[in-house]
Amino acid sequence: MLTESFIASVLIPEKAGSNVTSKDASIYLHEYQPQSALRSSFKKSSTPTNCLLISDSHIFAAQADKAVVHVYNRERGNQEAIIPFSEKICSLALSGDRNGAGTLLLGTEGGRLILWEFCTGRQILTPQFHLQPATCLAVDPTSNFLLSGSSDSNVHVWSIPTLLSFSTSSANDPNQPSPYSPMRTLSNHRAAITTINIGQSSSSVNIAVSGAQDNTCIVWNYRSGNLLHTFLLPSSPLCLALDPAERAVYAGYKDGSIQLIDFFKHSQHTNPLHDPTLHSTPTQPSPSDRWLLAPEVSSAILCLDISYDGTHVVSGHQNGKVYTWNVAKGTYKQLADFAFPVTNLHMLPPTGFPNTPKVSLRIHNVVKPRYESSLYGSNIRSIGDVVPDNYTFTAQFTSTLSLPEYSSTGTSDALMSEFEAALAHPSFGLSLLEEGIAELANLSSTRTTILSTSSLDSNAEGEDSELAKLHLEIHNLRAEANHARAMQTSSQDKVLELEDVLSRKRVEETVKKMAKKRRRLRRMKADEIKRKIFMGEEVGSGDEGMNEEDDEGEGLSSSSDELMQSD
Repeated sequence: MLTESFIASVLIPEKAGSNVTSKDASIYLHEYQPQSALRSSFKKSSTPTNCLLISDSHIFAAQADKAVVHVYNRERGNQEAIIPFSEKICSLALSGDRNGAGTLLLGTEGGRLILWEFCTGRQILTPQFHLQPATCLAVDPTSNFLLSGSSDSNVHVWSIPTLLSFSTSSANDPNQPSPYSPMRTLSNHRAAITTINIGQSSSSVNIAVSGAQDNTCIVWNYRSGNLLHTFLLPSSPLCLALDPAERAVYAGYKDGSIQLIDFFKHSQHTNPLHDPTLHSTPTQPSPSDRWLLAPEVSSAILCLDISYDGTHVVSGHQNGKVYTWNVAKGTYKQLADFAFPVTNLHMLPPTGFPNTPKVSLRIHNVVKPRYESSLYGSNIRSIGDVVPDNYTFTAQFTSTLSLPEYSSTGTSDALMSEFEAALAHPSFGLSLLEEGIAELANLSSTRTTILSTSSLDSNAEGEDSELAKLHLEIHNLRAEANHARAMQTSSQDKVLELEDVLSRKRVEETVKKMAKKRRRLRRMKADEIKRKIFMGEEVGSGDEGMNEEDDEGEGLSSSSDELMQSD
């Protein structure tokens, strides 16, 4: 019989601190179907939104009031470790196979990312690329891309292999882009990012959906950075859940309602997300696709997830209630009541499938993180970046590895890939040896052919060497002559231009001097007339004529162009 369950966590309010003891459960494993019932719980945790992460072996819960992450062992059912960090953690994500080893990705209050390989203890801290806290993280199915959303309204796209690379040469080269910086930034939102979801496809057209407090929900092609569509919502989405088949996305609102955003609502034959004519046209979901709670039980939805078959949506609410919604009918029913705000809810993969392969790797205990100082310049390996000597992977194989018998000439009927066969072989397999010998032989024959060809052509080249030298010399001289002519023409044009500028400046200076002299003579003549009048002397007509000529002479100061033409 198939069994489907979910894990939920709650946030203990500060006001309730005196009424809540450390024995009270705060993380719950609840069976969803066939029978709805609480199966187990974990204590000593108060987890904000986007701060709970589930793997097959452990549960990671970042705390609301401290810069620590609580690690719980699912197999033993207890708290395994408390991991401190330099900054308060605001979001979590997992990169790698959830059934085995992986890397825990943490978004900090300072806008940085922390990468913790919990099977090796390696820890990497990126520089601050978000101006405000990194509130949500999402990893694509290939574990190659990480999307980080922040209160600064930006979504950064990161390359996880680049962040985890041991190579530090480009990180310390100022001429190369830093490997610890995002690949691109998606910046079409205008308010804080609240949630990010990524599709299940491993193709190059996989989508990501982000919600923000600007009442928008945007669908992206995060690999290319293209905006595919914008949906205008009636309220800010607090959380999103993407349909397993990527037919729609569900948004949870503060009033406790759920908005169905159907990607194929107006197009039944083609995917409208990949229609370039619709990318720049925002749409608004239909009010009829909004599912409402009864007014007496309405409470903000803090988290959403979808059942394995995509027929039901499970929501966690501010009042501690958990509801399941029928996608086809839009109706709901209560599953559980955890008394405190349900901040995180994760549906687990169903169990009970026949012929399920056994997990080959088991992680009993996490390795506490060690800061990798090579990121910031100390102990840098500039030549031959290698894995450090203290890099140790800690895990247990659950069964004996079935390695086939190999010899230098023998083969195996086991269905193994070429890489697996080479890895399992005690020495070098026959195919690798043959390939290496063929490459060496090809290299040797190619070199011999080049040498023989050069020796055969040496005589012919000797006869024509003098002619070739002459042709080359003529070609170089012509090129130099063309370059000299071009430089001469350019220089002449420059000289003419400078001479024209100089001439204009000289004329302007001459006009200014003439105008200044005219004004001075005019003032002197005016003073002389005033003196004669005061002394009772007769003012001659020549003096008056002189004044008129001075008045007319003032017009010469504005005719610099005429002076230049006369010159």
